[in-house]
Amino acid sequence: MTSMRNLAIIAHVDHGKTTLVDQLLKQSGTFRENQQVAERAMDRNDLERERGITILAKCTAVEWKGVKLNIIDTPGHADFGGEVERILSMVDGAILLVDAAEGVLPQTKFVLGKALARGIRPIVVVNKVDRQDARPHEVHDEVFDLFASLDATDEQLDFPMLFASGRQGWADEVMEGPRENLDALFALVVRHVPEPTVLPDAPFAMNATLLEYDNFLGRILTGRIEQGTARVNMPVKVLRADGTVAETGRLSKLLSFRGLERVPVDEVHAGDIIAIAGLSDTTIPDTICAPDQATPLPAIPVDPPTLAMTFRVNDGPLGGREGKKVTSRQIRDRLIREAEGNVAIRIRDSEETDAFEVAGRGELQLGVLIETMRRESFELTIGRPRVLMRENPETGAREEPFEEVLVDVDEAYTGVVVEKLSIRKAQMQDMRPSGGGKTRITFIMPSRGLIGYHSEFLTDTRGTGIMNRLFHGYLPFAGTIEGRRNGSLISNVDGETTQYALFALQERGHLFVDPGAKVYEGLIIGENSRGDDLEVNPVKEKKLTNIRAAGKDDALLLVPPRKMSLEQAIAYIEDDELVEVTPSAIRIRKRYLDPNERKRMSRKAEGLPVKGEAA
Repeated sequence: MTSMRNLAIIAHVDHGKTTLVDQLLKQSGTFRENQQVAERAMDRNDLERERGITILAKCTAVEWKGVKLNIIDTPGHADFGGEVERILSMVDGAILLVDAAEGVLPQTKFVLGKALARGIRPIVVVNKVDRQDARPHEVHDEVFDLFASLDATDEQLDFPMLFASGRQGWADEVMEGPRENLDALFALVVRHVPEPTVLPDAPFAMNATLLEYDNFLGRILTGRIEQGTARVNMPVKVLRADGTVAETGRLSKLLSFRGLERVPVDEVHAGDIIAIAGLSDTTIPDTICAPDQATPLPAIPVDPPTLAMTFRVNDGPLGGREGKKVTSRQIRDRLIREAEGNVAIRIRDSEETDAFEVAGRGELQLGVLIETMRRESFELTIGRPRVLMRENPETGAREEPFEEVLVDVDEAYTGVVVEKLSIRKAQMQDMRPSGGGKTRITFIMPSRGLIGYHSEFLTDTRGTGIMNRLFHGYLPFAGTIEGRRNGSLISNVDGETTQYALFALQERGHLFVDPGAKVYEGLIIGENSRGDDLEVNPVKEKKLTNIRAAGKDDALLLVPPRKMSLEQAIAYIEDDELVEVTPSAIRIRKRYLDPNERKRMSRKAEGLPVKGEAA
């Protein structure tokens, strides 16, 4: 059997995990001398490349001096924490990457806490030490304090540390090192990370940890073999967590990792990470095992979702014109398939017809799901995000999720940020200068208060502020939080917008549409400068006359409209509004398109009598 090590690379978003994996692949001889390899080769998903973040955990393998290293690149954003939690069950070691300038951030704390709880002894790499504002020794002290605050054992506190630059491809034990290559990191991994502790002679068993779909092979399940040996075409059964048999079948394909590729193999031994095909109903975290295995392997529990949105059929006038998958059955099947592979998401039928409630970790996670569905030609409408409350089992009090929010802003903007967040029920925990004229402020605040705040935060800090957040826990309900102050400009007709009509409307507020855009009754075309909703006609054309006027040919100059991304639109809407998502457009509309219906439902919500209905 080959000597091997299984390790994960964990860090806060944008601290350089994927770039470091690129260099490990190059320096281990995985690529040919003249092979063209894309930057951030592990980010294979289009959305990952566009956003510059890792969304899905991915496995790769390199060989160094006869030792096989299975390396898993994990997401850095807190919304994808469910991926990180599962990954840690497959590995025996971890590289904790920390930015030499930004230091310890909330997600660093989250992933490290999970790793320490599993008994992993991480290797700390202070990355990006070539930055001008790098402060590697201070960051080392911050990391040590973080280990101590997370109740690390004496063995875990005695962590080895390297200074590195992932982009330049070097790592050394001292700052003044030769800065030539990553040999020091490879050697430290082999020396410090233990070999997998497994049962090679027991019957074959493994947990399904990652699930993906392949057009040719069908469902592909990735996991670590905990015991025994897997062979191609061997019979297996699948056990659910409660011990019931989900299905029986054969391992039609065994795929081992070699660099960026999956290579078919005939036999794999305990301790190795493999991908298998041939099973049709197995999901995460089922146990795939030999027929004589009686009990399932223990599965790691995942933190519960904190945010929910309603996914509905697109029932607007433009429904079915831009997408191919528009029925509730198609949406339901796609959501169920997503929930199988993503354990941090929960799906259930909503009380509304043709609607489903999707619960997840945060706006970004659900936004990525919606964007993925949109690219797959789905059409749907999305309701306003809402946090999931719970009742305290001991006191019976109503509790809501709170977040730890870390804000880095220029000193000139600290006042406005503290003021805005205090309105949203934030409690300041700490405030200190972080160097370079910036201040770092820590808050504990309700998750509700952060919905829709990010774009306002960027405006207030002139785009220079950085905000990071992490789930803190459930605390007593904090009271009502003021919502959006401005009303909407609502179209009262169907048709296409005209420059003439929009020119007259732009003094009423900010517009969201260009001339020539398709609109319908109930569509929101802009934000009113006042607090109430205003129904307007954006398709009105200039009347033609045979009388020459002095200002007849004046140019109608329009202010560029405010174009919202999917996440911005979802965060912007109120309870009586929806986001219409199609492959070619993102629109904001009222839940009830008819103005009379809107008034009736508004009176109903306020408890006032409605004409024509019994009191």
